[in-house]
Formats: sequence, structure tokens, C-alpha cells
Amino acid sequence: MTNSQLTPGIVPGRLPPQAYAANFADIAPPLDAHEVRVAADRCYFCHDAPCVTACPTEIDIPLFIRQIATGTPEAAARTIFSQNILGGICARVCPTETLCEGACVREAAEGKPVEIARLQRHATDTLMARNAHPFTRAAPTGKRVAVVGAGPAGLAAAHRLALKGHDVTLLDARPKGGGLNEYGIAAYKTAGGFAQAELDWLMGIGGITLKPGLALGRDLTLAELQSGHDAVFLGLGLGGVNALRAEGEDKAHVLPATDFIRELRQAADLAALPIGREVVVIGGGMTAIDAAVQARLLGAETVTLVYRRSKAAMGASTVEQDHATQNGVRIICNAAPVRLLGNGAVAEVEFAYTEERETGLHLLPQTFRLKADQVFKAIGQTLEPVPEGIAIDGGKIAITGAGRTSISGVWAGGDCAQGGDDLTVAAAAEGRDAAMDIHLYLMGADHG
Repeated sequence: MTNSQLTPGIVPGRLPPQAYAANFADIAPPLDAHEVRVAADRCYFCHDAPCVTACPTEIDIPLFIRQIATGTPEAAARTIFSQNILGGICARVCPTETLCEGACVREAAEGKPVEIARLQRHATDTLMARNAHPFTRAAPTGKRVAVVGAGPAGLAAAHRLALKGHDVTLLDARPKGGGLNEYGIAAYKTAGGFAQAELDWLMGIGGITLKPGLALGRDLTLAELQSGHDAVFLGLGLGGVNALRAEGEDKAHVLPATDFIRELRQAADLAALPIGREVVVIGGGMTAIDAAVQARLLGAETVTLVYRRSKAAMGASTVEQDHATQNGVRIICNAAPVRLLGNGAVAEVEFAYTEERETGLHLLPQTFRLKADQVFKAIGQTLEPVPEGIAIDGGKIAITGAGRTSISGVWAGGDCAQGGDDLTVAAAAEGRDAAMDIHLYLMGADHG
């Protein structure tokens, strides 16, 4: 039975055909030549620059901006890519307001930082448009490494290992590589198929064989990978979805927000994608914001995002929160779902107000209901499946140092590993650093 048969309020084509292209256009289009010069001239080129410290990949930001200012954006791109091979997508999706730009001295003095992300995009786009890879692979070492997961951590690890001369087999459970960048980020942040274009460009280093459609635990085991390779890196991401633990959450049209975003990202025609008239999103992170905004952009009449704690506690930055409200999303804080009502399909969600106490979050007796013909859950994800025989800590793969797991010869990084914090840039840093540790291990410099 189709969505529209179950709930007449869920239909495709809510908007005029031309509206979809406008709604999902690039949210931060590239700077023109004049804007680049003006933006670069605002940088103080600080010594011990706080923006560098705030960047998980420690890109030399003052250097690359100076290179842009002196008319050598390709050199600037090499500076960026030497630290973060995913610098192109990070320029589009990083929460720079809480990272490099949030630490910018211009932000502290004037409330307006140097536009680091857009300058980074200018540099990386310029070099990538040349269709030439900026680095040359080292001589083959004869060592073979399996990288499981072609998301940010896996891609960064695979590239750095290939750069060092190792042969990399890159496996992913999905039909395409890219992971979060391809399947989990709002379409207006990576317009024009950028995630796949970046993956193809990254593969230009050589030495990487991508094998999609192969899942750990379903199609192969960790032991099998170990037997056929000299080292293994796990960049699995988080495949499971936390439950609401509310009565009635098994009703129709109550879905993980990640499923909604994935379907939208892979849709050939956004006008054909059904969306409800009244949508409720439960959660307070970036996934919740991305789902809520895109539901509005598809034509949902009302979209309400409900978060159980205060606005200040939301995982999404204030910039993202403001973006949501500017697109017509209503945000309600300090409320948690207790019951989903409806005859087969969800029709309403009942929430209880919450209060923070020393003993934790408490539900108050006061409740309210929101009409909903679609509900998207964005309350966190879990590691699924758990690789056999590997130590887990806090629901994630336990690691020491640069991603070493409890099994010799196996590393992990990104969201699946202890300490991963759901950022593309952080995952890229973890994949890069684990790859360097693997390289030392393989070459005998460190026997672990």
C-alpha cells in the first residue's frame, strides 16, 4: 500500500515544477573574483592562528588565504588537501561557525569572521576543475589494506594509504561510495552531485579499488578481511537508529530522518517524492535540521522540530537553527514524545514538557499534541552491526592512539569509533591519522 493510500496528506508534487530547483539550489554559491579578493584581504594572517587550532584537520588557514590573495589558488588548494583530502566538501558542510570561523579574531572583534569556508571552496574548486590530482602516489609497497566504509573516514584513510604506496580495497555496503557525504547531508549543501564528483577525483591518486554493495557481517567477516590483507581500517559509520521509546512509534509513516534524507538525495525527480502536509521531526542535531528544512522545501505546509532539552543544548549550531526558522520550521524545545496516535498511520504526536534537574531530564505532567501525517526520528544512531570479536566502549568501537582497536592489525575511525563526533571534518582527520599509523605499522617503524 502506498503512502498516499494510507494517508492522503502524503503526496508528491506539492510545489510548481520550477520551485524544486530554486529550493534546492546551492545554499552558499561560490564567490566571484572580486568577492574572493575582498574576503582574502580581511585575514590578519595571525601567528599561532586560533582558526588553525579550531580545525580538526589543522589546515594552515592563514597560509592558504595568503596564497589566494597572491593569485595562486591552486597552491592554496594543495595546502588544504595536504591536511584534508576532503577539503572540498568540508568547505560546504562544516559547521565553521563553531570551528575555524568561530575562532577567527575578526569574529571576536567585529562579529564577522573571515569567510574561511567560502575561500576554501574557491581554492579547492579551482584545482579540482583542472581534473588533475595534486599528489603523486609513492612506489608500490606490496602491502594490502582493506578499508570498510567509503564515507569520510574511510575515504581519507584510503587516500592517505594509497598515497603512501599501499594497495587499498575500499568496501561499502551501499550501491555507491561517499557515505554521509552522499547519503546523509542536505541536498542544498552539496548541489550538483559534488559528493560523487569528489569521490571520483579522490580516486585519481590510483591504488584504490572501490567495491560497493559489500557489507561487513552480511557478505564478509572481519576475520576474512584480515586473512587477505595486511591491515584493516573500519570506517563503518553508524547504521542503527535509536528508538523513541514512545507508545505507538511502530505506526506507519514514522521513519528515521536518515532514511528520508537518503531517499531525497538519491531521488531523480524531487517533484515525485511524497511529503506530508504536517511533518514533525524529533531531535536537535544536524540531521534533524536537515530533515526539517528539506521537508519544508519539498512543500510541507507545517514542519515542527521538537527537542527534549533546551535550545542551547541542541547539537545543531545557532546558524543552522536560524536557517531552519527562516525556512518556516517551528522549533519547540523542552518537550519529549510520549505517545503517537492514529489508526494504523500516525495522525498525532503527544509530547510532555520536560525539565532539567540534578537527577537528569524529567517529564512534567503537562502535555500537548501536534498533528502529524509524517514523523521523522533524528535522535541519534547506533553501531550496527558490531564487528565480531572487537572491544566496544559506550556503544562504539574502543580505540587507543590513532584508531587502534582491541584486535592487532585493525584500526577504526569516524562515527563508529570512540570519540567520533558526527562531523565530516573530524572523520577525515581520524581516517588520515589512522592511515599514517597503519603505514608506520606496515613499514616496520612501529610494530604495535
